[in-house]
Formats: sequence, C-alpha cells, structure tokens
Amino acid sequence: MSALIVEGGRPLSGTVRVHGAKNSALPILAAAILAPGTSVIHNCPPLSDVTASLEILRHLGCRVTQEGTTVTVDATAPVRWDVPHALMREMRSSVIFLGAILGRMGEADLSFPGGCELGPRPIDLHLKAIRTLGGEIEERGGRLYCRGALKGREVIFARPSVGATENAMLAAVAAPGTTILCNAAREPEIVDLQGFLTAMGASVRGAGTSMVVIEGGRPLHGGEYTVMGDRIVACTYLAAAAAAGGEVTVTGVDPRHISTVTSVLAEAGCRVVSQRDAVCLSSDAPLFGSRPIHTAPYPGFPTDAQPPLMAALCKGKGTTLFVENIFESRYRHVDELARMGADIRVEGRVAVVCGVPELHGAAVEAADLRGGAALVVAALAAEGRSVITGLKHLDRGYWHLEEALGELGAQITRGGAEEESEPSASVGR
Repeated sequence: MSALIVEGGRPLSGTVRVHGAKNSALPILAAAILAPGTSVIHNCPPLSDVTASLEILRHLGCRVTQEGTTVTVDATAPVRWDVPHALMREMRSSVIFLGAILGRMGEADLSFPGGCELGPRPIDLHLKAIRTLGGEIEERGGRLYCRGALKGREVIFARPSVGATENAMLAAVAAPGTTILCNAAREPEIVDLQGFLTAMGASVRGAGTSMVVIEGGRPLHGGEYTVMGDRIVACTYLAAAAAAGGEVTVTGVDPRHISTVTSVLAEAGCRVVSQRDAVCLSSDAPLFGSRPIHTAPYPGFPTDAQPPLMAALCKGKGTTLFVENIFESRYRHVDELARMGADIRVEGRVAVVCGVPELHGAAVEAADLRGGAALVVAALAAEGRSVITGLKHLDRGYWHLEEALGELGAQITRGGAEEESEPSASVGR
C-alpha cells in the first residue's frame, strides 16, 4: 500500500509554484469536444482526474496527446456519445461531459458519476438546466439518456452550483439563441471556462457574476488556452507553512481568489503579504483561534480549503468554530486528526477546534481529497513520524505534492506503508 511518510516538526522555507487548477481543467477539457478542431490546453496538471477526463475524450473518438502539462485534443470527428460506467465512476466531475456531448452530438448516454463520498451531491440542478434548454432526459437503471434540440432560454438556478453553471454554459454554447443563467455560481474557475469558450469562438459574458449570458449556436473552432493556477493547492501550501512554521512564498495564484483564507491565517497570527500573482506567509509562533468560519459559495470561504485550514489551527492557542454549509460529510478527516492529538468536537455541520500545544505523528488514512491534504498539513506540524495512506484521493487533486513540500524543507517521502519503521529522507524535485 502506497503511503506518504512524514517526519514532522520542521519549519518550511522557500518558494513553490502551484500547478494548474483541477477544477478549471476538467470543464475546459469537456468543452474541447464542442469544437470540430484541435484545442491546445496549457498548465493542465497530469492528475488522476485529468487522466480520467482524457480517457473519456478518447472513448468519444477524440485524438488526445499529453506532453508534460500541455494537452492537445483533436475533436474533429467524435464518433460516440456514451460514456461507460467504469469511466464515469472515476470522478464526480465526469457529469460535466453531459452538456458538452449533448451540445455537440445531439444525444448523450452517461451513468451517474463517482468521486469522493462527501454526502449527498445531487445533480438535479444540472438536469433541470439541460431540460430547460430543451434536452429530454430519461433516468433509467443508473444511467442518463439525453437527446433533443437545444435552444437558448432563461435558466434560473435554485442555488449557485459550480458544476450546474458550467454544464449549462457548455450546453448553451451549442444552443441557438440567447441563454441567460440567473443565480449562477461566481467561482474563478467559471471565469476560466468562459475564457476558453471565448477562445473557441463562443460568445459568453458575465462569468464571475450571478448572471451569465451566452449567445449560442455560433461556429466554433479549436482554441488555445492556459489554465489558471489552483487556488486550493495554494491554500494548502499556505496552511502547511502556517502549521509547521517558517516563511513560504506561493506563486502562480491570484491573491484575490484566496483572500477569505489568507485573512483567517492573518487573524490567526501569520504575517501575510500579497503580490500580483503570489502570496508570502511567515509564521514563527503558535497560531491563535480565528473568528467563526462558515463555508459558502464564492466569494465566501471555500469548502475545499476548510480541511487543511482546520488542520493548521489544531496546534496553537484558542478556539475556532467551523460551520460547513456545502457538504454534509466534510468532517471525515476529524477522527484521523484526533489520532494525532487534535481536540475537535463535531455536532452536525459544526466543528469546534480547540488548539493544543503539540500534535504527534500517527498512522492515518485519507478518506477524501481535501481531508487527505489536512492530514499532510497536520503531519508537517506534528512531532515524530506520520504515515498517511489513501493516496488515491490526494492524487486526484495534488501533483507531486511530496516533491513540492520537499523543496520547502519538509521531510516527506512516498513509499510503502511497510516502510514506516525505516528512516525518512528529504525529497527534492
């Protein structure tokens, strides 16, 4: 069994650049099928979720190559509109292919998606949006059968949903007429998708606000685009530096996208300096408790940053209240943090973190992507050795995590869990 072996208690120092945003790359890859041509996508990290998306594109009949972080998709002649269950179950975001396939092929046949188990994450808003645009959807035997001629219309979301907004954008680009998405999600990744669609010749405006307008049915062509930096990876590195101590500069991220997180870290006692595309954080004293943290859609506090920040606040002084408003099962990392000495009490959607003087190394297992990041943050702050398993979750959203942290001075290696009793060594890239 693969594991990360961390010798904690060492401060971090240096500069690290974040890789491309997983949550931008996935809808952009789905969008590539809309245009009968070749698209080139830069800064596309070779994560397991990205690999799953590329396999879906290949199955549909696209020619796909990947060299480093550049992906080329030739969608000149897709021949299929179905996605097998084995590919859909690899990631939750696979449902994003619904709007793109239906828009290009006129029909789509997909199973319900997989991914991390974070509680109910219904795709009802996705399906309602597609139906509003004229798609006919039949749910049968765990599969979605979709067909119909799409037409631009007004789509009103009952609540902001990133995935549903993106799916509706992808379908609306192929729907003749004007589509207006009301109460749309405002995340930066949606702005990134708009940028790629525009590069393909689509008319999309308003991304980043609650109203997105698409003039659909325009001829599209392949586009070239660079994916934005991953703001959640940036938050993870900053949380690691806050927890372990030291001074770290994270580059390749827009500080405005993570201001709700950096403000909490500053309140907890870190020194934070924002630059044009970088954030520098230094921490040399125990962290303090913060004001209550309520996760919310952007521009609120991101749910994906909650686990690593919680891990950082476990060691220090004071108390912090977390209220998780997005996912019901977002506290699966709490029991594992408790193995390391954390004092966290959970009641429903509320978690109370009471800072403790020390954390200690332990054998822990990641149950989901961001929970795994929380365990890495805590292990870096803990005294002694931690062995973290469940790396398939981490690998969905973090590329070369151990190498990046190793360059900052962390003593972290990837190996078999049986290597727990062997000495660890620093890792460089």
